[in-house]
Amino acid sequence: MGYIHLTTYERGKIEAYRLEGKTTREIGAILGRHHSTIARELKRHTNNTPGTTYNAETADMQYRISKSRCGAKSKWTESKALHISDRLKKTGSPEQIAGREGKELNISCSTIYRWLYDGLLPDVNPNNLRHKGKRRRPVETRGKFNVGTSIRKRPKEVRKRKSFGHWEADTMVSSRGKSKGCLATFAERKSRLYLTFKMPNRSSKLMTKAIKHAYSLFPKETFKTITSDRGKEFSCYSEIESSLDVGFYFADPYSTWQRGTNENSNGLLREFYPKKTDFAKVATEDLITSLQLINNRPRKCLGWKTPLEVFVEEVSHVT
Repeated sequence: MGYIHLTTYERGKIEAYRLEGKTTREIGAILGRHHSTIARELKRHTNNTPGTTYNAETADMQYRISKSRCGAKSKWTESKALHISDRLKKTGSPEQIAGREGKELNISCSTIYRWLYDGLLPDVNPNNLRHKGKRRRPVETRGKFNVGTSIRKRPKEVRKRKSFGHWEADTMVSSRGKSKGCLATFAERKSRLYLTFKMPNRSSKLMTKAIKHAYSLFPKETFKTITSDRGKEFSCYSEIESSLDVGFYFADPYSTWQRGTNENSNGLLREFYPKKTDFAKVATEDLITSLQLINNRPRKCLGWKTPLEVFVEEVSHVT
């Protein structure tokens, strides 16, 4: 576990306890810190001057100043930037520049790319590259939000598929720009059972309704957690957590493998409904038939049982 710096609150407590005459060991025991941490904090911010008292506000200010000076210094200089810009204008690639002059300039290929995308190279941009910067991951332009609980805080038992009741959620859209009809899809990680529901559009309100509908179909213990991407349709996560008492976790950006069960199941459904299919025109009966075929296929990973068989067995245990 990495070292955790003292907080402003803890510094205030240290000051108060020192005024009460408590020792570093006593303070450390109260704050749940090692006594040496308290001793170093006091030594660092009193300069060992006799009669000097520890001041939390001053100590915190000194800490923030020192913290701002941490980290490696930038290798960027105006002369380097002008030289690299000239090479890029002459159709050179960052890899070629770094390969031939990297040691002399003390920079790498990735550094040149970073300077380019950060606007630190004058008079050039990604369009000056022969591939026009297309190899870089595109910036997320659809609705997204940077809140919620990360998948990294999800219980480890979920990843190992040893526990039942953990779902992955996603959406499948129609041909972009032609129809707003889409599908809300859900896959249970242990049994691989796959569910999907039609939605007129990909809004958080309708996603909330779809999740609650899926939740209502089975016993309460069947839904323990949901993992999704950071699409705007899942901005309803707080309502789901509070109303259904279900943990909601979000995968990292561009990390579809963290929701592999759902992605694989979506691929199976695409065999019935190829891309550009207008889901608004798909009959509910046809969709149910497709799901029955998918959930009744024997799976090697399930010991040649079907997802439906495993799911029914697990539900019988929780009820």
